[in-house]
Amino acid sequence: MLFRLLKPAIFALDSETGHRLAIAGLKKLPLRTPLENREPAGPLAINVAGLRFPNPVGVAAGFDKNAEVPDALLALGFGFTEVGSITPRPQAGNPKPRLFRLVEDDAVINRMGFNNAGAQAAIARLKARAGRPGIVGINIGANKDSADRTADYAEMARLMAPYGSYLAVNVSSPNTPGLRALQDEGALTALLDAVIEARDGASPDNPPPIFLKVAPDLEPADIDAISRIAIDKTLGALIVSNTTISRPSLKSHHAGEPGGLSGAPLRALALQRVRDFRAATGGAIPIVGVGGIASAEHAWERIRAGASLVQLYSAMVFEGPGLGARIVKRLEKLMKRDGFASIAEAVGTE
Repeated sequence: MLFRLLKPAIFALDSETGHRLAIAGLKKLPLRTPLENREPAGPLAINVAGLRFPNPVGVAAGFDKNAEVPDALLALGFGFTEVGSITPRPQAGNPKPRLFRLVEDDAVINRMGFNNAGAQAAIARLKARAGRPGIVGINIGANKDSADRTADYAEMARLMAPYGSYLAVNVSSPNTPGLRALQDEGALTALLDAVIEARDGASPDNPPPIFLKVAPDLEPADIDAISRIAIDKTLGALIVSNTTISRPSLKSHHAGEPGGLSGAPLRALALQRVRDFRAATGGAIPIVGVGGIASAEHAWERIRAGASLVQLYSAMVFEGPGLGARIVKRLEKLMKRDGFASIAEAVGTE
């Protein structure tokens, strides 16, 4: 209700200022139910990569880039949140303006460029919440000017392994030149080997699982190769997918802006990629479905297609941060309507 009242004023601001205001507001959010006293997980709970998620609805990377509000998001009812992308060194990102609301299309275009305050700033915040409950993944990236991006990912794995419930390797952002080339079979194998070695060295007793975030703009051969590597490296999950560089028919005057497109126009493509990766992996690797999810029906469709978990971001721009709790409430009804006793039973049953 509060978001609906504030939405006209927020939308009168440029997109990036509006986002910063949302983060500031979440910092002031009273945690009415302390996380330590939450009720045990109910029928929407699911085990993925050795982690127990209280529900399958999470916040995608990009919303909380600097790990400023993970506990506020969890308190709003999300089953997990993913902070970042975080790089070894702080970087300003691409020139502004770089974030655009496509209101007529329920979409967003961004070319942020991994803007963040760097690893040490995030570590300070994550240390401060040490011992708090809740699943907080850390999305790791490489600096734009790095001479060795694989080394950057390995360094980030070493630094972040003690603090993340899982580490998400992001090689699929379209806004860092050359980054998506790391999805090529040889480069990806070498990168994951370096990340896994660094993670194991930093957290040998309880290493966090590695998730891999992939682009939707992949050819069938790419999907098959990534799937083989994911199985071979025993990854915890594939996050399917990042934003798209494709441009379906759009109405907004921002349609021609370069960058990654997310929101409603990505929905069909992201859904198809979940199906593709489910088929290519034979269900051996869990999938996190992302892209265009704005309702419980969308989330349920993604789960039935093969996703064990789902994530939101762009829909929250238009519907507010309370959207997650609304989806969770409705999702349980859909699960029961279709005769499933648990989310795990429904994964891949379309």
